[in-house]
Amino acid sequence: MVAAPADIAPPVPVAERAQRLARWLPAAGAVLVVALYVAFKNTAVLPHDDDASLFHWLNDARDWVDENRNTSPFFLYFVNYVRLGVAELFTLFQTALTALGWPGLIGVAAGLGWLAGGWRIALVSVVGFAGIGALGLWDASVDTLALTLSSVLLSLVIGIPIGILTGRSPRVRRIVSPVLDVMQIMPTFSYLSPIVLLFLIGPASATIATMIYAIPPAIRITALAIQRVPPTAVEASESLGATGGQTLRKVRLPMALNTITLGVNQTIAAALSMVPLVALIAAPGLGVDLIRALARVNVGAALVPGIAIVIIAIVLDRITRSAAVSRARSSAVRWAGFAVAIVAGLALTPVLAPEFPEQWQIQIIRPINDVVGWIEANWYGFTGFLNDTVAYGLLNPLQDVLTSAPWWLITIAVLGFAWRFSGLRAGLVAAGCLVAIAALSLWEHGMETLTIVLVASVITIAVGLALGIAAARSRWFAAVLRPILDAAQTMPSFSYLLPAVALFGNGRFTAIIASLIYAVPVVARLVEDGVRAVPGTVVEAARSAGSTDRQLLWKVQLPMAKSSLLLAANQGIVMTLAMVVIGALVGAGALGYDVVAGIAQQEDYGKGLAAGVALVLLGVMLDRITQGASGRPNSKKKRIA
Repeated sequence: MVAAPADIAPPVPVAERAQRLARWLPAAGAVLVVALYVAFKNTAVLPHDDDASLFHWLNDARDWVDENRNTSPFFLYFVNYVRLGVAELFTLFQTALTALGWPGLIGVAAGLGWLAGGWRIALVSVVGFAGIGALGLWDASVDTLALTLSSVLLSLVIGIPIGILTGRSPRVRRIVSPVLDVMQIMPTFSYLSPIVLLFLIGPASATIATMIYAIPPAIRITALAIQRVPPTAVEASESLGATGGQTLRKVRLPMALNTITLGVNQTIAAALSMVPLVALIAAPGLGVDLIRALARVNVGAALVPGIAIVIIAIVLDRITRSAAVSRARSSAVRWAGFAVAIVAGLALTPVLAPEFPEQWQIQIIRPINDVVGWIEANWYGFTGFLNDTVAYGLLNPLQDVLTSAPWWLITIAVLGFAWRFSGLRAGLVAAGCLVAIAALSLWEHGMETLTIVLVASVITIAVGLALGIAAARSRWFAAVLRPILDAAQTMPSFSYLLPAVALFGNGRFTAIIASLIYAVPVVARLVEDGVRAVPGTVVEAARSAGSTDRQLLWKVQLPMAKSSLLLAANQGIVMTLAMVVIGALVGAGALGYDVVAGIAQQEDYGKGLAAGVALVLLGVMLDRITQGASGRPNSKKKRIA
């Protein structure tokens, strides 16, 4: 027998060779995609066509609906009754709030604040509503409040029962959860066109659109509250012979009421954030002033109604949060304060004028515009340089690649990327979304929108990551940053557009800046929470082993906060998409412009409706890729195990 030479290496196991091959596959795939792009550039690019047959077919469908609105049983016995009922609900709230007059409404707000949280919340309510009057926007604010209350009432009447069923039944949960996911991913522009088609423009369609946007928090938080009821309490009730209905009324709902009240708070916040957008479909209120200011590029005139919306949000937030926290502590004193405040307000209504006195109003539009003018004059060099750098360095090259590559190559590349980071199912969903966008005849505009979203998302995530890490590692920085983030989250998204227009002019970069302000707070908060959640014992162990602050961050805190970081990226991308679409009003173009044109111009309705569907598909694609990444197993950990 001849012995093998000592320098011959033993054979490599099949499993190890497969692992090496798997490590090289992403790089090989990237090289292949680049080669295919060079070979097939400017072929199968699907240029945009305003006269696509699908758009004409959708226009014909709209014409059929208009012609049969008063003859079709579906409209006669369902849609029209829903529209009239919702319109009557809005009118009821509007009439009641207007009849109270400004003294009566302030008194009611103070009474509710006193009942919910004592004299401090009552004072916040009085100062808040008086401040709205001082801004000269009382009537518009009353309309906004009526629209908000109408949509919130409908959201709660529909959402709470669905939330209870979802919390009690796993089968219902499996059906409802994906629907809620799509509703929360869906940019708000997407469902304006179909709602207008069914319910026409006006307060009814605006209330329904706001309800659709605001109902997911009501369902989700109610379901969570029901699920969190201790099983022992339910079992004790059932062992005493209580029926399912009795257990629900006497055990589940009372124990879940505090959390459900917080759900009411989130529903109100969501409804108020939708108010400016529904002005595009003839909703009355503060959104009308915002749209007018946007058309005139008047920053001060846009900021003032934005401040009024923030004030309404703060007052309603404080009342509902206090009601959730101190529900059990309501006493005779609070009930007495509630009664006194309401009676005093109603008694003053006949004495004082129903309109808020003009002599009490303050004018802040001109000072704001003066500041904006100074910024424009002195910062033009910097803002122009920043605009051109992002446009020519990032936006234009990426858009050229996405619009000149074959649509099938983009689809295959996204399939491979999503498969690698989020799994096969996410890859198939992402690829299917792109194929559907191509079928909608909106490929080119879809790629233009995707370009802006990707660039804006990278900038947003980078800024949010830096702020979140800094806040997690410094208490004083977190304390300074928190009120800034609160204000940015509360301010209506439309209010961000005009300062961005004043600084950077109309264009894509303006939409990116607005989306940065809109999405960074959520990203920063999630990153901060994730880094802070790293166990102190782990941090102490790393420090005792000699880790520097830099090593601690990169090798301990960020890897352990991976799930929070991926969630932050997911939320940042979804919120960026929603804001970039609104940026169509200031020149961002692409799918957002198609949606706006479909609402404003009858001949473009079909294109606008298809563009709304394309936006949903983009949102689902981006959400599935980023959301699925957090659930992927770590191959290194598996090998070590």
